[in-house]
Amino acid sequence: MANQPKNSRNKLQDSNIVADNRWLILSAVFLLLLYFLLPVLTPFLTAAILAYMCDPLVDRLSVLGYKKYQFGRTTATVLVMMAIMGVITLLLLIIIPVLQKESLLIIERLPNVITNIRATAEPFLQKHFGISLAIDSAQIQEIITKNWKTAGGILGDVLKTAGTNSMALIGVVANILLLPVVLFYLLRDWDELMKGIGNLIPRHIVGKTTELAQEIDQMLAEFLRGQFTVMVMMSVFYAVGLWMTGLDMALPIGIIAGLLGFIPYLGPAIGMGLALLVGALQFTSIGQLIPVLMVFGIGQLVESNFITPKLVGDRIGLHPVVVIFALLAGGQLFGFVGVLLALPVSAAIAVGLRHTKDSYLDSDAYLK
Repeated sequence: MANQPKNSRNKLQDSNIVADNRWLILSAVFLLLLYFLLPVLTPFLTAAILAYMCDPLVDRLSVLGYKKYQFGRTTATVLVMMAIMGVITLLLLIIIPVLQKESLLIIERLPNVITNIRATAEPFLQKHFGISLAIDSAQIQEIITKNWKTAGGILGDVLKTAGTNSMALIGVVANILLLPVVLFYLLRDWDELMKGIGNLIPRHIVGKTTELAQEIDQMLAEFLRGQFTVMVMMSVFYAVGLWMTGLDMALPIGIIAGLLGFIPYLGPAIGMGLALLVGALQFTSIGQLIPVLMVFGIGQLVESNFITPKLVGDRIGLHPVVVIFALLAGGQLFGFVGVLLALPVSAAIAVGLRHTKDSYLDSDAYLK
């Protein structure tokens, strides 16, 4: 009997700990489930991100019309999705045929490039190091041609492997087909879904939660609009600039370098690497690569000092190093969806930390 009050107090303390930290516990459980269910949730998360980005456009289109007739939410959603599919199709139609054509040209030119390198480098290496480059360009040409002609066999092996792993293949196809379906319903019902989530927020924190959500939404909206504009402008700049240098694959490389611009420094570096690789196979001297380097140098200078500060600025409030780390960490943990979620999650964390800092600076713990 003497231990009864003590046990009751312990149980009461345990229940208070759970009650006081229930939102933290629920958040941890939610994140854990999200991690384990990520392969299933991939099309849903991707669709949710696209729906968030496209919702303002659907809102504007839905009120358009003629006299008493308006598009409505459903029609506006269909139009926006058709526009998205049209842009993706156009990019594929531009990039894939050009890459295929230029890849054949590169294969044809590679033996000549090897011969030029041997003629230039071998005398120097022979004179100073006694090294001779035993490279047979004709044999390399034969190997490349043979492997290129057997590409259909490689494709057959890939399809055979996919057949033995039919469930994995079915999962990939199902995710691809499911994405537009989920995107349609999320985009059409986005406002109602946000209203329903808002109604579930406890009333004593709804004010602060709404304030944080609005601040995050405003930050992300401005950042995404500005970043998208920068990506389009830089794609045009790189494509035109590389075309003026005479680079064969100027259009696809320019588009790739511009669209990867959402990854600071890494995106343009990938584009420059592709351009230098193609240029090394196409041009006959190192001096001809200098204009290619100048295009990317001028592009980075203009983007970093004029375009990005003007259109994006510091709206997301994160240092470029933090952005790079967030993107790489998101990709490592959650794959492509992690890259898409990295900036929104980082922005939300930044807003939360800023409010926490403000509360701390106004607290007795800091002022006393």
